[in-house]
Amino acid sequence: MERLNTILLIEDDADMRDNTAEILEIAGYGVVKAENGRRGVELARKSTPDLVLCDIMMPELDGYGVLHLLGRDPATADVPFIFFSAKAERGDVRRGMELGADDYLTKPFEESELLNAIESRLKRSELFRKGFDTGYEGFNSFLDQARGIDALKDLSVDRKVRKVAAKEALFHEGDELRSVPYLVKGKVRTFKINNDGKEFVTGLHTAGDLLGYMGLLENGEAQDTAVAMEPCEVVMIPQEDLLKLMYRDRDVSIRFIKMLAHDVKEKEQHLLQLAYASVRQRVAQALLRVHDRYAGDGAGLGVKISREELASIVGTATESLIRCLTEMKDEGLIASEARDIRIVDRSRLERVANN
Repeated sequence: MERLNTILLIEDDADMRDNTAEILEIAGYGVVKAENGRRGVELARKSTPDLVLCDIMMPELDGYGVLHLLGRDPATADVPFIFFSAKAERGDVRRGMELGADDYLTKPFEESELLNAIESRLKRSELFRKGFDTGYEGFNSFLDQARGIDALKDLSVDRKVRKVAAKEALFHEGDELRSVPYLVKGKVRTFKINNDGKEFVTGLHTAGDLLGYMGLLENGEAQDTAVAMEPCEVVMIPQEDLLKLMYRDRDVSIRFIKMLAHDVKEKEQHLLQLAYASVRQRVAQALLRVHDRYAGDGAGLGVKISREELASIVGTATESLIRCLTEMKDEGLIASEARDIRIVDRSRLERVANN
């Protein structure tokens, strides 16, 4: 049996609340009713609705407060939100939209106006909630979908693929960024240089990753250096497009942020590993990380990486890394030949990484 879409209706006027709920129920929606904003937030957090229909002028907590609180909670941030109010002044509409509301209805509204607004918001929300395939094709599908929205129809269309040679820098720490590279093919590492002139790797990147976006968003400057580990292909995303994707439309920005979030989580985990693990643990963690990132799904496949690059990922001297690799090879954890390193006993290596 197909699940009903659930509408959370927040309205302090009992007659208006009951009449609106009846319209929604006849149209086939499940309805959860709340008599004030505070109760509405409680119900939204308890059971995430498919859409929120909320009055603005209410006691205890007004509609703006409801939208603010739900927008701060990851569980409810992407729920479509429609304001309705008897006040139709431009300032009310503008304030609601600036806070992230998806639509605004003025009371009294026609039944068809209400249902059309809800259907439209649910369809668009579902379109962006479903997600997109990883890789360049998925990213292009996302951009094409975003371009269909009026606020984003001016996103640039034609993007040329640029070839990058192995060891070529895509950008250096401190560079002014007017565009950021989207990695279509290949492997890239990002790193910082410490006061002793040593590299500290901040990320390992492969096809589907957008590089340098945090620096562009924060101050327009690269926070680290990005260097190709092998021949790569990239597409440059202009600063203007990135800012539009982040700020012009709530559905688009939430989906875009989720597409980028895995990179932030990976960096956080890497920093924690560097802070608390021994050199042997960090080597094991780095080997697992590099293989998971670059070896794909092929069991027993190796990864070609220089000892210097691997040492910078581990955060240790090359000599210390080589000693650890030799020990792990003697223990039957890995096999290596020249630049190629292959994990032989993953379960044992994971125990080394975690203990």
